[in-house]
Amino acid sequence: MHIRDELTAAGVKITLEQVGILFLLKEENGRAMSQLSRLLFLDNSTITGLIDRLEKSGFVLRKANPKDRRIFLIHITGQGIKEVNKAKTVINLVNDEIKTDFSKEEIESFQKILNSFVVKFKKA
Repeated sequence: MHIRDELTAAGVKITLEQVGILFLLKEENGRAMSQLSRLLFLDNSTITGLIDRLEKSGFVLRKANPKDRRIFLIHITGQGIKEVNKAKTVINLVNDEIKTDFSKEEIESFQKILNSFVVKFKKA
């Protein structure tokens, strides 16, 4: 897959799935793993494995929820922010490359179609 190759070539040390987790944590730090799994449409065991690897690499920390110690909240670290920013730069370059042969109107139409899928399947 082109984007994975570009991430690797740029020295990004995380997978696309891990990028998604770090994007969400950068947007709102301290999310529960169940919330991350729901937002990324991944099962809990998959999220657990991804978080384990991110934590081992120093990109996230698990902290007990002070309101419910059975739940761990996931927090992005400074190192995680640097890594997701590096990934975002690569992803933006790939997106720009993809858009080069399309008009602004074609891109907007395609975005509307994709957004309609998101809305439709979010309800399911």
